[in-house]
Amino acid sequence: MSNTQKAMNGGKWITISTVISTLFQFSQVAVLARILDPSDFGLVSISNLIISFFQIFSNLGFSNSIIYKQETDRKILSTLYFLNLIAGFIIFVAIHISTPAIIAFYHEPKLEQVLNLSSYYFLITYFGQLYMFLLEKELRFKSVARIDITGTVIGSVVTVILAYNNYRELSLIIGSLVMQTVKTVLQIAFGLSLFRPVWSFNTANIKDHIRFGLFNMGDGLLGFIQFNSDNIFIGGMLGVKMLGYYTIAYQLAIFPITKLNPIILQVAYPILAKMKDNTADLKKSYLKILDFISYCNLPLLAGLFITADGVVPLIYGPGWEKTIDLIYIFVFVGIFTCLSHPLFTLVFTKGKPSLLFYLNLGTLIIKIPLVYLFGTYWGVTGIAMAFLVATFLNMIANFAIAHSLIGNFVEDFISDIVKPVAFSLLMVAVIYTYKVIVGNSGLANTLIEIGLGGSTYALLTLLYKISFAEIKMYRQVL
Repeated sequence: MSNTQKAMNGGKWITISTVISTLFQFSQVAVLARILDPSDFGLVSISNLIISFFQIFSNLGFSNSIIYKQETDRKILSTLYFLNLIAGFIIFVAIHISTPAIIAFYHEPKLEQVLNLSSYYFLITYFGQLYMFLLEKELRFKSVARIDITGTVIGSVVTVILAYNNYRELSLIIGSLVMQTVKTVLQIAFGLSLFRPVWSFNTANIKDHIRFGLFNMGDGLLGFIQFNSDNIFIGGMLGVKMLGYYTIAYQLAIFPITKLNPIILQVAYPILAKMKDNTADLKKSYLKILDFISYCNLPLLAGLFITADGVVPLIYGPGWEKTIDLIYIFVFVGIFTCLSHPLFTLVFTKGKPSLLFYLNLGTLIIKIPLVYLFGTYWGVTGIAMAFLVATFLNMIANFAIAHSLIGNFVEDFISDIVKPVAFSLLMVAVIYTYKVIVGNSGLANTLIEIGLGGSTYALLTLLYKISFAEIKMYRQVL
């Protein structure tokens, strides 16, 4: 099977997984938004923030190095496995120790139970995580998809049941732990044929992984601070309720990115790692990834921008209107972010994770003062605008790094992106015309707007981008 066929087959399974998982997660949020208070989402957002921070250190940056080096040595993998388990336990303890300081910063006593319960994530996830890396390295995306679907479905069901039984913010935490427990058990079950640990713990044998991982981990730390500095400031300056509005708006706006981009990048990186010495092929692949991401994300983000005033009440119910203005800003954050994502495939394929470290360091130096300044004068809207400016500058630097790795690609990229941008603008114009002539209130109008937008973009794509014959060919390959 060729790399193209492997990519398409892997993409098929990850797509199936993403669609099913997305439906359950989206339904979960829509249900919970009608049961829980914005402050409950704010509490969970802080918990997720802390968990995400400690996740940076938990796998010590080894996930990408295993794929980059195509590691198969059983003793080395065993050392990495046990080192991850030790790191997980240390982080579990660290969260308990740091909880009082976190509570003091946010002035929210409810955080104690939320954080202490969340910390068990690190006693669960790292028993199976290395097996997931190996499954991806071997391009076994069917197994990866089955694991993700099963865990998400069970976790979502548990979360909703607990929320209806008045567990409030704890329903989200417990549901997440149940989901991760299911995934860990299945990761071990599916991956055991690829790796069985032996009693080996020799850090001298993993020096290359450590060097690779340190920059990877440093990049993760800076990236975390960069992408979450706004949440940190909002929680501390404006309170957990405002953080809840901000979180819901951000999650809805970047929903396409978090669900669609991993389908492409999760499959692309292991394949690109196998052609790391062929710069010409890497350039072609990078441009194809950018092209596909543009066609998938731009219409969804543009559609959300023009329909946000109807979509928000439809999904979340009354009381969430404050998120609409934030969504308008986050749509553009989403556009710049999705175009920046593919760089990691080039950087790790070339074995230069330090470039991402320096990129995030520069962005962080710019973003934190902007967040503080804009937040002080314009509150939560100002913080969202600071995020937008920093994300745009990050994308420009991102393209400069890609240019240094694969040569000039900007002309080809601009030529490719003209169509999805034009199609998206025409789609917005059609929806806007309908709203002016007919109106935009009510469920029926919102659904018609979504249908009109999707039909317009699909028709333009079939006429000017991809033919029925090509679609038929892709179906035959799959």
